[in-house]
Amino acid sequence: MRDRVRVTREHLEDLIRSGDVDTVIMAFPDLQGRLVGKRTTGGFFLEHVADEGTENCDYLIATDLDDTPVPGFRFASYDRGYGDMVAVADWNTIRLIPWVERTAMVLCDLVDVQTRRPIEVAPRQILRDQIAKAQGLDTTVMMGSEIEFHLYRDSYEEAHARGYRDLEPHSVWIQDYHVLQTTKDEYLIGQMRRGLEAAGVPVEFSKGEAGKGQHEINLSYADALEMADRNAIFKNTVKEIAALNGRSATFMAKVSMQDTGSSCHIHSSLWNGAGTASLFADHSAEDPWGMNPRFRQWTAGLLATARDFTVLWAPTVNSYRRYLPESWAPTGIAWGLDNRTLGLRVVGHGSGARVESRIPGSDANTYLAFAATIAGGLYGIEHGLELPEPWDGNGYEATDIERIPASLPEAIEAWESSEIARECFGDEVHHHLATIARHEWASFQRTVTDWETMRYFERI
Repeated sequence: MRDRVRVTREHLEDLIRSGDVDTVIMAFPDLQGRLVGKRTTGGFFLEHVADEGTENCDYLIATDLDDTPVPGFRFASYDRGYGDMVAVADWNTIRLIPWVERTAMVLCDLVDVQTRRPIEVAPRQILRDQIAKAQGLDTTVMMGSEIEFHLYRDSYEEAHARGYRDLEPHSVWIQDYHVLQTTKDEYLIGQMRRGLEAAGVPVEFSKGEAGKGQHEINLSYADALEMADRNAIFKNTVKEIAALNGRSATFMAKVSMQDTGSSCHIHSSLWNGAGTASLFADHSAEDPWGMNPRFRQWTAGLLATARDFTVLWAPTVNSYRRYLPESWAPTGIAWGLDNRTLGLRVVGHGSGARVESRIPGSDANTYLAFAATIAGGLYGIEHGLELPEPWDGNGYEATDIERIPASLPEAIEAWESSEIARECFGDEVHHHLATIARHEWASFQRTVTDWETMRYFERI
């Protein structure tokens, strides 16, 4: 594990006083995982924001992608007046942003204006609460993720003007592991890697992926909260650097049915409370799968909760376009030893032993996706679940394994009817996440798609 070089509060304050930093972004993730918040001037940050935080409208964690206030939330509504909440600095998250002049970023936690208590339905807090449960067992959850994206030669403005149709992929070829094509892309991808490293987000490697203009930049794994923060900054970095170069990038799970989908594979393992030794590494030589009881139970919990929690790994209508046979995205809920056709894949050895969930798409809010992963794994441990035999063979053709929900409404139904979800997340979080999911589906239902017009306009 590569730790990042941390910027302390004292160092940031010195940089502001010297004029090397004149802008501080106070940001937090919304329900979709986007970073939102305020830019403060350096002087105002020192005088007021550093200790007090910034006030933000509470609708920011009760809105959709269009920033439209969504009815039905208990936490925030017109009836409740859409008041404020306070974003308070997490001083472990200070980063300098080298591609934006004289700018630093601090990630924030959200608290109530009056009581200063954490807001439990905030995505970062939802993850924090699951991490706290793991810490209650004197364990640390370590996470890694592989997030893919598609890169285009069109700017965001050009893409929007054309309704995101007929875009030019950055490569005309499928470029999986292809060095020549990725060299052509290096003027952008190199900026992203170096920018991330300079911003305190350690990068392991980048590579071409199995689609035209598709890339993956792998970040070093870390504890769950740090890894989720890295992912949020990573996605923002990719888009900002693309935009600054007149290009665009998307984290849609499925850009078109002709393109390979983009995933967010999540690797998880359980370590001791100090985070210095893997609890999955020690196993009996007699175990046929190289897994100790805790590793088995964790994996069994991920299996048992996979359908119930899918809406946190696949939150949009588009997410479900990705789950197709022989697409590199799984369709079956089963596990195997280094088997990429299944939802769960056990890989690694020693301290690198871990389970990879291949279910999440790149459109997932990783704070919520990580929270679901931890909740599922802990559920397996707390209930002593037995791990079934690994599936050996082509999971796409299996006839006797459970399937990932085929659509957003199916996933919503699984989440809403799940007593496990209520047990793991509590009623308020369960309701909050169900509300935004229902709204996403309702928004789609109010839309006539291009496919419908093309198919029915003349011939029906």
